[in-house]
Amino acid sequence: MKRIIINVNGVDRPLIVDPAKKLADVLRDQLLMTGCKVCCDNGQCGTCTVLIDDKPIKACMVPVSKYGNGEKIVTIEGIGTPEKLHPLQVTWMHHGGAQCGVCTPGFIMSAKSLLDKNTSPTREEVRTWFNRNRNACRCTGYKPLTDAVMDAAAIMRGEKTPEEFAQKIPDNGSILGSKYHRPSALAKVTGTWDFGADVVQHMPPDTLHLALVQAKVSHANIKGIDSSEAEKMPGVIKVITWKDIKGKNAITGLITFPTNKGDGWDRPILCKDKIFQFGDAIAVVAAETVEQARAAAEKVKVDVEILPAYMDGWAAQEPDAIEIHPGVPNVYYEQGVIKGEDTAPIMAKAAAVVEAETLCSRQPHLHLEPDCGCAYIDDDGVLTIQSKSIGLHLHHAMICPGLGVPPEKLRLVQNATGGTFGYKFSPTIEAILGAACLAVQRPVSLVYTQYQNITYTGKRSPGNVKTRLAADAEGRLLAMETDWWIDHGPYSEFGDLLTTRQAQFTGAGYDIRNIRGKGKTVCTNHAWGSAFRAYGSPQAFLSSEIAMDMLAEKLGMDPLELRYKNAYRPGATTPTGQVPEVFVVDKLLNLIRPKWEEAKARCKAFNVPGKKRGVGISIGIYGCGLDGPDSAGAAAELTATGVTIYDAWQDHGQGSDLGTLTFAHETLKPLDLKPEQIKLVMNTTDCPNSGPAGGSRSNVFVGNAIKLSCEMLLNAMKKPDGTYRTYKDMVAENIPLRYDGKWVVQGCNEIDPVTGQGNPFPIYMYEVFVPEVEVDLETGKVTVVKFTTAADVGTIINRATVDGQIYGGLAQGIGLALTEDFDDLKKHTNLLDCGLPYPRDIPDDMEIMYLETPRPQGPYGAAGVGEAPLTAPHPAILNAIYNACGVRILKVPALPELVKKGLDLKAAGKPAIIPARS
Repeated sequence: MKRIIINVNGVDRPLIVDPAKKLADVLRDQLLMTGCKVCCDNGQCGTCTVLIDDKPIKACMVPVSKYGNGEKIVTIEGIGTPEKLHPLQVTWMHHGGAQCGVCTPGFIMSAKSLLDKNTSPTREEVRTWFNRNRNACRCTGYKPLTDAVMDAAAIMRGEKTPEEFAQKIPDNGSILGSKYHRPSALAKVTGTWDFGADVVQHMPPDTLHLALVQAKVSHANIKGIDSSEAEKMPGVIKVITWKDIKGKNAITGLITFPTNKGDGWDRPILCKDKIFQFGDAIAVVAAETVEQARAAAEKVKVDVEILPAYMDGWAAQEPDAIEIHPGVPNVYYEQGVIKGEDTAPIMAKAAAVVEAETLCSRQPHLHLEPDCGCAYIDDDGVLTIQSKSIGLHLHHAMICPGLGVPPEKLRLVQNATGGTFGYKFSPTIEAILGAACLAVQRPVSLVYTQYQNITYTGKRSPGNVKTRLAADAEGRLLAMETDWWIDHGPYSEFGDLLTTRQAQFTGAGYDIRNIRGKGKTVCTNHAWGSAFRAYGSPQAFLSSEIAMDMLAEKLGMDPLELRYKNAYRPGATTPTGQVPEVFVVDKLLNLIRPKWEEAKARCKAFNVPGKKRGVGISIGIYGCGLDGPDSAGAAAELTATGVTIYDAWQDHGQGSDLGTLTFAHETLKPLDLKPEQIKLVMNTTDCPNSGPAGGSRSNVFVGNAIKLSCEMLLNAMKKPDGTYRTYKDMVAENIPLRYDGKWVVQGCNEIDPVTGQGNPFPIYMYEVFVPEVEVDLETGKVTVVKFTTAADVGTIINRATVDGQIYGGLAQGIGLALTEDFDDLKKHTNLLDCGLPYPRDIPDDMEIMYLETPRPQGPYGAAGVGEAPLTAPHPAILNAIYNACGVRILKVPALPELVKKGLDLKAAGKPAIIPARS
């Protein structure tokens, strides 16, 4: 240990430290300046950025001893306060730059360093600065962040004032449709919003720290676990194994499909007899410090018998493949589609038939904040688990039996969450925390490393989808045939549901009267499949939207015109036979048509040696809901100072606090309340069950529940003369103050497992994608240079939020198309190698065009938005690559080496096609 003095935010701070300890850890653990976030721990994300002598430095990468010589360290806590914000903090809130907010302090500190040197940067200089300093964001698509820097620079130059960007309520008194700031924005831009790892700093002194003992192989029988050496190591309190778990030691997938051949109890909390995938948790070490726990975890010996590992859907379906879960076939669920007449004779007589077989990748979520959480037993004997869960009541049901805890003795709480994009629809860390807490009877915390976060959380399930389309000579679609499988990894939870998505969305958007298809869910030993934004639709649209382009070429038609000719119109039904709630696909195509024509002309005129440009198009559709019957609850309570809203609308960056506030404020307008008079109590299992925050359902379902509960309160407050009772009036008249509303969807049902027919969703989102790409003919590298999109997500509840969701979704779609993958367990272990896009990988030139068609069942006409922008940007990008250079890529990501291979095939006079299995 050594005594050093570091100067932080203008104050000399004497410290006794390990000189090798990282500056970020000292700031967080000893000075409690948790505005410095640690996410990747290897300099790849920039969330830990602080200024040292005005230069942006990644605090997770440097030892504290390097800065004990009078260097001036500035953190986010030192540049502004809620009462006196830095211009960057002001404009960041205005542009919705803090979505999940975990990257926000690092970005603002990096931007401050730039603007302190140059108050007149160009947009490209801002983007290059962020790119060079490895500032990464997974939520925003970077454009709003650049907007914020440019406006902050204008304030610093004196051309604009902070007041221009201050919080305002429109003259009509409604914040609906405005750019009103989310309630969490101020805390996020000042670094005071506490994420999961920050909450650990608030835990009691007797909190134990956990470390996992994980599988280092993908498939094996466990012959023995020896923890004797680990138990003797300093600080170790206990090594927890399956023997310490009193319940079923399994997480239930809540199987609801009767034709599923499994029982849903296939994921162990801690492995007992078998390892099913790399990273499986085998034991947990509880120790006094993180370092002690991790050191001891390395000493636990696991004796294994290696088994064949089936790392993709093809391998697991081979005739000689053993059952990964003995007694359950590797193909454990099948889904059919039967609509209209038999397709075979139609296909035989059609003027044009094409087939596209595609493979969508095991896309990693690449959320910056690693999985984290804590658990404790409160004074009432209730086990409380705090985590990043986006399905509190769902997860409660999934882990209770496995832990052996009565439901009334388990509470789940969502911490402020640094992005999930769906992976937390599945429980990950919750049951492990609960098992450890029960075993040691002390508070516990567990924070994954980024390596663990990437290798041991769910991923998008790869999908192999084959689509055959038939059309007449005029381009009218006559029939479609589909065949698909989904590689859902070793654990079945929601795998059957994912497989139904291919039936729902392959060919969606078009009037196809005759469909035949069959698909299946396959168990493998690669990463388990979890929900990912646009769940299931990227696999479907990759195939059908490339097939549409192939068909247009065969017919000699413009790709937009073919889509327009076949778009949903009255009389058409979806692939599941449902009548669309609105008919907008043709209108969106017409809206974007002038941009499409401009892009075609621009790409044709492009003339740079060694490069080609092209434009592509696709449509994407997604439903709001969880398939069939669905509901959500919320409550409104009148108080002496205003109204309190209770719900469990879990927030993973999409802005549930703002959604809750906006729906409540709009409905309660007769009371003339200011937004600050509406208090939000959210996201514990003590709140009403609002359902999980997935499937873009919350805006519709929870929004309706909030609206309903507020209307019930208003009805109770209303006097016969039309005025409203006060709080004192209500108390005096003994009228209840709290009203629980529950909204239940009407007219929806699950699709049939044989025919695929049904009405799964009450509301859909619709979007058209038009990217322009540049292909380097020398290297095969593809760059998206411009992206135009037209979307209809119903009534826009908050403009900045919806813009941000679409920009961010497009960025993730570009990553899915070109760079992102989790396939190689030796390579794909960090953010950079998994293909996380940085600012220069995403175009600054992104344009959103909106239709606002009110939805009959939507609150104030709203649909959802989060899934829409990631439904189908990737096939549009692959179509643009083909338009640019004639190479047809049938799998993602379209890495440079694949494009170059196609270019070489073309140069050799061979078909320039990169097939799904290549």
